[in-house]
Amino acid sequence: MRNTFGNLYTLTTFGESHGAAVGGIVDGMPSGIFIDVDYIQREVDRRCPGQSIITTERKEADQVEFLSGIFEGKSTGAPICFVVRNTNQQSKDYDNISQLFRPSHADYTYYKKYGNYDYRGGGRASARITVARVVAGALAKIVLKTYNIDITAYTSQVGNIAIGKDYSQFDFTEIERNPVRCPDPMKAKDMEHLIRNVKKVGDTIGGVISCVIKGCPVGLGEPEFGKLQALLGSAMLTINAVKGFEYGEGFEGSSWRGSQQNDVFIMSNNKVSTITNHSGGIQGGISNGQDIFFRVAFKPVSTILMEQQTVTKQGEVVKVKVKGRHDPCVVPRAVPIVEAMAAMVILDAILYQQANVHKI
Repeated sequence: MRNTFGNLYTLTTFGESHGAAVGGIVDGMPSGIFIDVDYIQREVDRRCPGQSIITTERKEADQVEFLSGIFEGKSTGAPICFVVRNTNQQSKDYDNISQLFRPSHADYTYYKKYGNYDYRGGGRASARITVARVVAGALAKIVLKTYNIDITAYTSQVGNIAIGKDYSQFDFTEIERNPVRCPDPMKAKDMEHLIRNVKKVGDTIGGVISCVIKGCPVGLGEPEFGKLQALLGSAMLTINAVKGFEYGEGFEGSSWRGSQQNDVFIMSNNKVSTITNHSGGIQGGISNGQDIFFRVAFKPVSTILMEQQTVTKQGEVVKVKVKGRHDPCVVPRAVPIVEAMAAMVILDAILYQQANVHKI
């Protein structure tokens, strides 16, 4: 089982949804970096369960405990190990599914691949494991701040309610002012209303998260198999419930003509720039200095509180109605996860670039 992400800046995760704790080991963290523990905790709090009526009712403090790699408030260069204790499991809610495979979950594939699986909240396949990504991403963000690189993600669509792709028209300070994490206050209310209605009937709904990376230097990414968009796409597709990734104009741009899509070069403040940014800040697999813009599509959460047909380990066809506490829409809580994965990719690319002959 591969549990490590990254090349030079790496994260190895451990733990299960209903185990004693989840956590991770970050390696490759530059030394001498002031570690703002309060900032990291705030990032984790953005992902934690039970933060609003439109999220799971599971209550977890999600308090981060650092065990190594930090001395006198600064990174030492040694691996940073951390844990987040599980304190509010209700494993009995899963007793009725111990012998069957929940529709669209990882139960069946895990069972066939490993011969067993932890059915309590999905075990290792649970989105609870992503808390480790947020911690590692927050650490990466702290380093990226020294490069003046800023990463902002937000909910841009829930169901069929969507905002425009021109992120420059939005006030990003609005993102954390509503439970949906949408920068458009009016659309945020509509999204919240939709999620509430979906939750009332025991169903779930998906959506889209958009992400903007500002201040990224020219030159990150490799021209062949290490393309920056491929690294970002790969990272996003490891997040639970993610079904799609696009950058720049993405799929919509496939219907355009080249004369519409090409980003014309200009000189601005004695630097090469572009009039438009249809490329999403990446050309030829390498960052071009413009804002990097991408979108991530999330499916509806597989756990619905409705009766469904499935089969048992013995092959018997049965009906099941899942119990437990689950998100009706994973998108709002996934916003900090998208930012975290993007931060780890960008920092890893910077460290890789610095290890080469050509400097940024």
